[in-house]
Amino acid sequence: MTYKQTLEYLYAKLPMFTRVGAIAYKKDIDNTVLFCKHLANPEKKFKTIHVGGTNGKGSTSHMLAAILQTAGYKTGLYTSPHLIDFRERIKINGEMIPEDDVVNFVTENQHFIEKISPSFFEATVALAFNYFAKEKVDIAIIEVGLGGRLDSTNIISPEVAVITNISFDHQNILGNTLAEIAAEKAGIIKINTPIVIGQYQPEIADIFIAKAEEKNAQICFASEEWEISESKIIHQERIIEIIHEQEKTSLTLDLTGAYQLKNIKTVLETVKQIRLKGFNISNEHISSALNQVKKLTGLMGRWQILQENPLMICDTGHNEDGITEVLKNIAATPHQNLLMVIGMVKDKDIQKILTLLPKNAKYFFCAPDMPRAKPAEELMQEALLFGLTGGAFASVKSALIAAKFEANKNDLIFIGGSTFVVAEVV
Repeated sequence: MTYKQTLEYLYAKLPMFTRVGAIAYKKDIDNTVLFCKHLANPEKKFKTIHVGGTNGKGSTSHMLAAILQTAGYKTGLYTSPHLIDFRERIKINGEMIPEDDVVNFVTENQHFIEKISPSFFEATVALAFNYFAKEKVDIAIIEVGLGGRLDSTNIISPEVAVITNISFDHQNILGNTLAEIAAEKAGIIKINTPIVIGQYQPEIADIFIAKAEEKNAQICFASEEWEISESKIIHQERIIEIIHEQEKTSLTLDLTGAYQLKNIKTVLETVKQIRLKGFNISNEHISSALNQVKKLTGLMGRWQILQENPLMICDTGHNEDGITEVLKNIAATPHQNLLMVIGMVKDKDIQKILTLLPKNAKYFFCAPDMPRAKPAEELMQEALLFGLTGGAFASVKSALIAAKFEANKNDLIFIGGSTFVVAEVV
């Protein structure tokens, strides 16, 4: 098969969560265990950091990867979903897996794939682990796909486990309360393995503490260890002063979203923990890496400026907490009128998000090109009930064209509501 044919085979043959939703989710890790055993357990041949949580795990994973590769380590990075190219999911030192490696893996394992019928995600995880082992990475940052306890990535034995935060998302799979969701996320806590919790949330902290005690895992809440004393945006960079154990450090971040102030604490506490594991990472490595995360790792879609005059920004935040952070960024961004190109998927808590969106914006409702997408007309009608007005458009592209046509040079066009909307504009 060609690379294109290989992807078409994977998309057609294997259920893919991003396209069809919950029916693609397997409530066990049996297939991943079988697949990796078939591959001679590649996940045991390199060191890992496991990153879970509701929001911020992608940014956190990319920042950690940037720091480790700047420190001279051959660093794998596994994330999901991809925005443009499937190969974004699997990188080493910022370089995507070659097309030939994807083709060869599927060709060599096609009989086994037919035999066990893994999900798209299970097959992709096996591909990533196999590639990282083959290329002999020093360490790989592995982002949880969904949940934690039953996620396909949860067969690794990491140096450090990380849980960024907990908020409502995928309730139809993970549970309807923060406590239920936290219990699923806590499933990545391993025996005798440090666990970094990014955000101390009083209502669920005891769940993590209890799980850490059960596993004899040292636990740390990054938000309680690190303090940001100053933060400002200058020339599309965020400059912060951060304090740890009474020592102040200045850092310049190329990821400017306000929510990165939470993520940076998680990243720095994780670096502190892997230093204790023998990794040689200097303050200069950290400073240099955080100033060029996008360049080093190819990260896209996090408060990403697409153009100026009018200012056009996209962000992948798509659940209650993610949209709340997006709105903080919008409020802090000077603009005259706000135009929002918004699309969503059917299985999200759409009404909750619509209650958060500003009524003084003009909306351009659209649907990303995928089966899970909420039809634009339906989204517009639902939004009307919450006082949000605008028009429905046949595609993300046509909605954006209409928004650009109406915008003045001092306006702000925001594109988001779903990762898959952002994928069509970056």
